[in-house]
Amino acid sequence: MSGTERDPLAGERAGAVREVGLHAIWTLSSCKPGFGIDQLRDDCMDTYWQSDGQLPHLVNIQFQRKTVISQIYIYTDYKLDESYTPSRISIRAGTHFNDLQEVEVIELSEPTGWVLIPIKDIHERPIRTFMIQIAVVSNHQNGRDTHMRQIKIHSPCEGRGLALDDFGTFNSIHFQKYSTIR
Repeated sequence: MSGTERDPLAGERAGAVREVGLHAIWTLSSCKPGFGIDQLRDDCMDTYWQSDGQLPHLVNIQFQRKTVISQIYIYTDYKLDESYTPSRISIRAGTHFNDLQEVEVIELSEPTGWVLIPIKDIHERPIRTFMIQIAVVSNHQNGRDTHMRQIKIHSPCEGRGLALDDFGTFNSIHFQKYSTIR
């Protein structure tokens, strides 16, 4: 159901999805000083969130309006993090903390790179939600704390789903100026 070594930017460049994490309020169940949300969202694979406490470790992502979510990408590196690497992750969705429902569970085996987690309802469509919770249920080697290096939240783009390439080439200089602006 999930894959590793994928590029979360490929769908954005193609115009199929957009990253909506910047429109959310992010909170963590715990973190070591200097290893929090800023490191989790800084687009740098060398930094990471490190939890500090008992499992499960939670990443809460709350949107101000109901948001369509189709994919979550998580970057992990077992080679660097070993027992800090998640081995079982639960994805939950709802309107607030008190009504979260599990929508996906993923088992990871020594992942290195981007892990794609498709988020779908029972009709195989992206979900509409106010809140996503990513819960690290267990780590490799029975590790207590966890490392996550990056998280991306994707929403499908509105409209017919056409990328710029679907329109052919831009012939005039005027149109060529705008061919890479989204």
